[in-house]
Amino acid sequence: MTQPDPVPLHGTDYKRDPYPLYETLRAEGPVHRVRFPSGVAAWLVTGYEAAHRALNDERLGKHHSRGNAAWRRRASIMPEPQHSQLQVHLLHQDPPKHTTMRRLVLDAFAPRRVEALRPRFRAMADALLDAVPADGGMDAVACFAARFPFQVLAEVIGLAPELAGRFDRDWGKVVQPVGPDDPGRPAYEARLRALQTYIADVVAHQRSHPSEELLGRLVAARDSGELSQEELDSMIFQLLVAGQEPVTNQITTALVALLRHPAELERLRAEPEILPRAVEELLRYDSAFELTTWRFFAEDADLHGTRIPAGDSVIVSLCAANRDPERFPDPDRLDFDRSPNPHLAFGHGIHFCPGAALARIELQVAIGTLVERLPGLRLAVPEDELRWIPAVLARGVNELPVTWTPGGCPVTGASGGHGGGTRAETCADVPGGDVRGDGHRPGS
Repeated sequence: MTQPDPVPLHGTDYKRDPYPLYETLRAEGPVHRVRFPSGVAAWLVTGYEAAHRALNDERLGKHHSRGNAAWRRRASIMPEPQHSQLQVHLLHQDPPKHTTMRRLVLDAFAPRRVEALRPRFRAMADALLDAVPADGGMDAVACFAARFPFQVLAEVIGLAPELAGRFDRDWGKVVQPVGPDDPGRPAYEARLRALQTYIADVVAHQRSHPSEELLGRLVAARDSGELSQEELDSMIFQLLVAGQEPVTNQITTALVALLRHPAELERLRAEPEILPRAVEELLRYDSAFELTTWRFFAEDADLHGTRIPAGDSVIVSLCAANRDPERFPDPDRLDFDRSPNPHLAFGHGIHFCPGAALARIELQVAIGTLVERLPGLRLAVPEDELRWIPAVLARGVNELPVTWTPGGCPVTGASGGHGGGTRAETCADVPGGDVRGDGHRPGS
């Protein structure tokens, strides 16, 4: 079968603004051959209706064993033994195993439970802003967005404070594997080994300090035979990496959108009651969860009129679906009054993000606190200086230098000159763990 030349999905311009390309692809049809920086070729689903159907298509499985030899040669380059030990989490499982594993985490992220923690989350956000420099400038990633989600995660899953303090955000780069001949391969493998050691320490701590929190329940499930050791390690891996970076990145995409739309930002400050629907629109407008992870057909199949070979990878573009004019009128406009707003930022179907309720509350608290406490919030550098993370599946910025009116400084209320986009080292004493490394998250 002759296949079309793949469209490249990489490059600085694409990562800065993928929406013009998505608009072009949607106009041409719902399924497209694409190529990622690693050389992996895949089939990309774009339009809203096509994406919704693909996310619910029972023929499409997630387990890596479904991938064909061509996919495995380029996509499965995480070395052994880590590939076998860390890659059997929820994102790569199909029923019935997926059903069993998902059931273990749902209680921890139940809407009623996480809603009850909202005051605690607000206190965490306030404490972070209490500690920012008093000159009216900071890197919003280093001082807030990289720290707040991890503090929340540690609280929700029961990660001991002494272990939370040891977590290195640089370990998140392990979901960006590099090839065996890449100069960065030794550093990549060192991150993997360090993260595995950390996960082993988390498990050992839970065994010596049993609890009813999520981590304690997962270890108990391993000890009772409900999970294998590899499944336990993989689920902790997924929680630590996918449980915080999505929110970190979404805080940054939401802030960039608000800073590009100062009238909407000021409206949000003046009308805090619209915050929940504003967050939904910010999720739709520029989702940090840009693309899903791989899905595969077990045999050659038709997907919206395109023949897909067995074992080829199928990727759904959630960002392209969320800007589809067939589903969202005037989709490129940030509209806090948009209703209904059935965006796909958290996916759909059996792989719908189990932490969606928690993420929504985190985003409401984060955005609400920043807007309320930082009057006159604006970029401290030209927008074209923002560096978008090169991660294949995710959107977000590495740094977000901002300034605000110092007369509303959250620390002292002192007046003075505008800040100049203070970098990460300015927030070295802000609590919340190590913030080294750039952000990335796996897809759903």
